[in-house]
Amino acid sequence: MIEKIDVSGNGYKVDDALKKYVEKRLGKLDRYLPRGAKKDVVCNVVVSEIGKNKGEKYALSAAMEIPGGKVIAAKDECSNIFAGVDLVEAKLMGQIRRYKLEVQPHRQKRNWRNLFIRKK
Repeated sequence: MIEKIDVSGNGYKVDDALKKYVEKRLGKLDRYLPRGAKKDVVCNVVVSEIGKNKGEKYALSAAMEIPGGKVIAAKDECSNIFAGVDLVEAKLMGQIRRYKLEVQPHRQKRNWRNLFIRKK
C-alpha cells in the first residue's frame, strides 16, 4: 500500500469517507510499480467543485511522485466524486504500466525454431 496519500480540497470539504475510499483505491497502485520505486512514492489528490451550482460537478487531479524525479498525473471531471476516483485510478494504472515498461528492460524472446534446426 502507498502510505503517503494526501487528499485535499479546493473549495470542497473532504470527509473521512472520501479519504478512506481514495486510500483504498489509490493505495493498491503500488503493486504495479517497479520494486525499487515502491518505497518512497507520494500521492497527492486534489478535489475541487466546478460549475455554477455547488455540488454539480467535481474535478479530481492526482499526482504520484516516484523516486528519480518522475511525476505521473491524471485529471478527470465527474458528477459523482467516487466514480471520478475510479476513473483517475484507471488512468494512473495505465501510466504506471507505461512507466514500468520504460524503466525495466524486457527479456528477449528466443526463437525456439532456430534452436532445433541444425545449420549446415
